[in-house]
Amino acid sequence: MAALLPAVGWLYAQQPAVEPRIAGLERNGEYMQLLQEDNRLQLREDSVTNAVDGLRELLRTSPADREALSQEILRMENLIFDIRNAKGRLVDRINAIEQEWVLSNLDNDAVQGSVSVADERPVVVIPDSLKRRSLVSNAYFREQLPEADYRALQRAQRLELQAVDYINRYFANYNTLSELAAAYAAAQTEAEAVEVYDRYRALQGLNRALSDSLAGVWNYVFDNKSYAYGYLLDLLGREEILVREEELLAEAQRKLSELRGRTASDAVADYFLRKRVAVDYEVCLAGVLGLDAARDSLRGVATQLEAIDFRQPPLDVAERFFLDYDSVAFSKTPVYSYKNPIPECKVYARGTIYRILLGTFNTKRAADLFRGAYPLCYQINDAGKWCYYAGGFATREEAEHAQKLLKEHGFVRPEIVMWTDGEARNLTRDPEAQSMAYRVEIAGTEALSEAVKQQIADEAEGRELSRVGSELFVVGLFDDRALADRLAAAIAKTDPELQIKVAEIAQ
Repeated sequence: MAALLPAVGWLYAQQPAVEPRIAGLERNGEYMQLLQEDNRLQLREDSVTNAVDGLRELLRTSPADREALSQEILRMENLIFDIRNAKGRLVDRINAIEQEWVLSNLDNDAVQGSVSVADERPVVVIPDSLKRRSLVSNAYFREQLPEADYRALQRAQRLELQAVDYINRYFANYNTLSELAAAYAAAQTEAEAVEVYDRYRALQGLNRALSDSLAGVWNYVFDNKSYAYGYLLDLLGREEILVREEELLAEAQRKLSELRGRTASDAVADYFLRKRVAVDYEVCLAGVLGLDAARDSLRGVATQLEAIDFRQPPLDVAERFFLDYDSVAFSKTPVYSYKNPIPECKVYARGTIYRILLGTFNTKRAADLFRGAYPLCYQINDAGKWCYYAGGFATREEAEHAQKLLKEHGFVRPEIVMWTDGEARNLTRDPEAQSMAYRVEIAGTEALSEAVKQQIADEAEGRELSRVGSELFVVGLFDDRALADRLAAAIAKTDPELQIKVAEIAQ
């Protein structure tokens, strides 16, 4: 493991000199030092991330070292988290210095307007000495926008970096989630699976929070930038650009509607689709204002955006239940004895298992009473009676097959008992259970949120989610109403605005 880490120091040694993001700040010692530190932290994060990737590769090829490798990966992921927090604090100070500098240099009288004879529309002449590579840092915005709108635009520009941070953290988490999903599917023991699944659920919850935060920040950024740019282009009489941007935004919204629910995060898809529109808006405005450096920089951003594939598929990982299923068999030689007695039935806190009740007795019974059937287990009920069961089945169909087999071997009345989350129900004695199934109906929305979909994946393993009409979603069928009720309650807690009911379906 240690062999993966020395690259960190090498990267520090290779750290290139930084350049100011705004011309004129190169003599600000604090500013340049902050940029240098930010660059150093980025290199450190990249190095640790590469080391984590190497450890994960070892984890796949060296199962004997799983525990040590897992602990080291967790330690290094915590280190990455600390690095990102430190970077966030640096970025806040860097932004503050840049804003202070821009505001202190906006009182020049060098911004002036003139009229173009060619098309008789107003254009702007901005001296080269005041042109900034960052579009909204140019003085023209402060001079032409109302004060409140200018402040909102400046805040939107600062929040752009926060949105990018959310995106980067989301993507990094998504990659880890993909690996955890594969590790969970491959887990051989319940203890190992529980550890991986707990990490998966925690990281998944973090990504849902990041998506929500991204949506809030990005809506503010896009709305305020769009308003400011539209206001200025209207002043300049560039109606054709405004029409073009409205068309691009409508197309982005159409694509988002098509993608809704089909990617891992609607918020991430929305960001990239509308970000492309926003950057196109900015490229056009920079061109109108003659801000060549800003326009070229924004074109580079547009190229980068086109190269990013944000359409990651949803990760649907259903919780695994390590229930001990076993079919019924018969042995001519005794399977149980005083040294190997019939064990007590294990009652599982989660999941569903079917067993066949062979008989209920006032006292403990010997194994030879049960005609060589195995595996057997017993449970003492609330009345103090001994209940003996055979087998353990994942489905009702398997249990019915075993029930028939036991009848053929002389058992008079074998009964099917189903345990769901620790609660038992005798299906043979309950006539309604023989003819009823259940489904969960969800209404009141045209699309289910990612959080609701995840609840369905978690609580309804193996059940189909289907759409009926424009605003009705159906999950099921369920053999047991308790399972359907549990899913309905989980969905209602996740999204109280939805209309949810459990419907009985006659079979």
